[in-house]
Amino acid sequence: MKAVLLCGGVGKRMFPITEDKLLLNFLGKPLLKHQMEKAREAGLNELIIVANPQNVERIEQIAKDVSGVQFEVVVQENPLGIANALESASRFLSGEVVVVNPNDIFDSSAYTSLVRGGRDGGAVSYLVGYEVKDYFPGGYLVVDEGNMLRKIVEKPQKGEEPSNLVNILVHLHTDIKRLLKCVESVRTSRDDVYECALDCMVREGDKIKIVPYRDYWAAIKYPWHIFAAVRYFLDRSKPGISPSARISSKATIEGKVVIEDNVRVLENAVIRGPAYIGAGSIIGNNALVRDYSHIGANCVVGYCTEVKNSYIGDRCWFHSNYVGDSIIADDCSFGAGTVLANFRFDEKNVKVGVGDGMIDTGLDKFGAIIGTGSKTGINASILPGIKIGPNSFVGPHVCLTKDLGPNKLAIAESRYRVMDKDIDLGDEKKRELMKKLETL
Repeated sequence: MKAVLLCGGVGKRMFPITEDKLLLNFLGKPLLKHQMEKAREAGLNELIIVANPQNVERIEQIAKDVSGVQFEVVVQENPLGIANALESASRFLSGEVVVVNPNDIFDSSAYTSLVRGGRDGGAVSYLVGYEVKDYFPGGYLVVDEGNMLRKIVEKPQKGEEPSNLVNILVHLHTDIKRLLKCVESVRTSRDDVYECALDCMVREGDKIKIVPYRDYWAAIKYPWHIFAAVRYFLDRSKPGISPSARISSKATIEGKVVIEDNVRVLENAVIRGPAYIGAGSIIGNNALVRDYSHIGANCVVGYCTEVKNSYIGDRCWFHSNYVGDSIIADDCSFGAGTVLANFRFDEKNVKVGVGDGMIDTGLDKFGAIIGTGSKTGINASILPGIKIGPNSFVGPHVCLTKDLGPNKLAIAESRYRVMDKDIDLGDEKKRELMKKLETL
C-alpha cells in the first residue's frame, strides 16, 4: 500500500515564519522525517512525496536519510490544492492509496485504525474523523448513523459548524482512479476540488466511511501552533544528555531535558524541563531555560537570559534577554536588555495580525514571532503578539508596538539637550548612604 505525503503547499498564515512547516526541526529532526518514520512504523514503506519547486531539493535530502522506505518525489508546480497534488502524482498511483497531510501531528494509531477499517470493507474510501470541543477552521464531516459520509462542509463560520467531527487528512482510497475521475468532473472557484470530488462520489452512490480517531492530533496552521508540536515531541521523548556535552558542576538540570552533542552549560545556568537543547549550543552563566523551551542547534543563550516556553531556531544569539512564549526563526540576534513581553496589562488573550484581520491566539501569554535573520539593539522592547519580518532590525531602545515587515529598520528618534551643569553635589548624601549600608 502506498502513501502520498502532501508537501507542496505554501503556509501563508505562518508568516513571518517562512520555512515550510514540514521542514521545521523538532528534537533535531525535520517534521517531515518524523512523519516518514511514523508511516514506516505503521507498515507504509512505499511513499510518494509531492513537493513544490522551492522545497524539492530539501525534501529529497530528508527522504534519503530515512531508512526502510522506498520513495518517489514529484513536483506540484503551483500550490493548487490536494486534488492537483494527486493529479501531479497520478502516474505513480493505482489501487489502494493513503493520502496524508504531514503538517498535522498525530499518533501512528491514526494509520492503523484507517488500515483496519479498510480491511473491514464495505466502502470505497475511508476518512479519519476527529471530535473537537472548540471551533476549528477546517473541514467538518456530516455522517449518517452508520458513520457513512453524507457531505463535507469546508471552513464554516464559527457557530455554524454542522457537527463536531473534523476531517483529518489521513484518508484511504481503495480505488484511487475512481477518486481522480471525480476530480476531473469538479467545477469550483474555491480551493476545495478534493472535498467536492468526495461529495461527488457520495452523490453517485459510493460509500465513504468515517473512521473515528481519539488519540493525539494537532494542526500547524498558525505560528503559535508550534507550541503544541513542541509539547507533543517533548512529552514523548526520553530525557538524556549526550556524552559529548559539557555541563558545569555548578549548573542545574531538572526534569525531562534532552541535551544534544557538544552542548556547553556554564556555571549557575538552570535548565528546567521539559526542554530541548540542540547540538553545539551554549547555555551561558546564570541563564534560565524552562517550561517546554526548544533551543535549536549552535545557539548562544548568553548571560542572565531567560527563555520560557519558546521555540528557537538554529544559530540564534541572546545576551541578558527575556524571551517568553515566543517563536524565533534561525539566525536571530538580540542585543543586551531586549525583552519580548508576553502578557497584556488587561490579561486578555493575545491577538495577532493575519492578513487584514486580527486572530485570537487563544493564549493569554504569547510573545513575539520573529522571522529569519532579524536583530534587536540594546534595551529593545517587543509587545505581545508582534510580528517581525525576516531580515529586519529593531534599533536600541525601541518599544515596538506594531508589526514590522521584512527588510525593515525601526529606529527610536529620541532627542536630548546639552547644557552647562549648574548642579553641585557634595559628599553628604554619599556618606549618609554609606552609614546605612554599614548597619546592614
